[in-house]
Amino acid sequence: MSKYNITEKKEKEAAYRTLVSPRLMDDLKEKILEIILINKKYKDKDYSAKKLAEDLHTNTRYISAVVSVKFHTNYTSFVNKYRIEDAMAILVDRRYKDYNMEDISDMVGFSNRQSFYASFYKFTGITPREYKLKHMQPEKTPKKRGRKPKGWTPEDDK
Repeated sequence: MSKYNITEKKEKEAAYRTLVSPRLMDDLKEKILEIILINKKYKDKDYSAKKLAEDLHTNTRYISAVVSVKFHTNYTSFVNKYRIEDAMAILVDRRYKDYNMEDISDMVGFSNRQSFYASFYKFTGITPREYKLKHMQPEKTPKKRGRKPKGWTPEDDK
């Protein structure tokens, strides 16, 4: 995985994770999903773990613990997953076929094209452009209907 300079990080064992009660963890998990996914805060490039913690009247260590234990990732990767899933849908949607990668990157909440490409590649194993080319269906041209002209033969359509 040398492309885009992505390296795997080793997970550190944080003592504070065990201090969060299971009930509080479940409660925070549901609230995090509601804010990030349902309220689509993942699209806000300025919505940080700190702002999420403020909205939930808790601290960033609790947010980090819940995301790590319940979603098996860190906050940034958690948010980027939803951004990439959104981008994947946009990339194959004909309504956005004329949008460039910067536009799509901005629409889904990335602050720059480079972080969009790196995250997309990390999540899918291919670039956004490769994904678009691979999954975009060619436009169908409508068949002409009607009667064939007098004297028509099948060779005329070749």
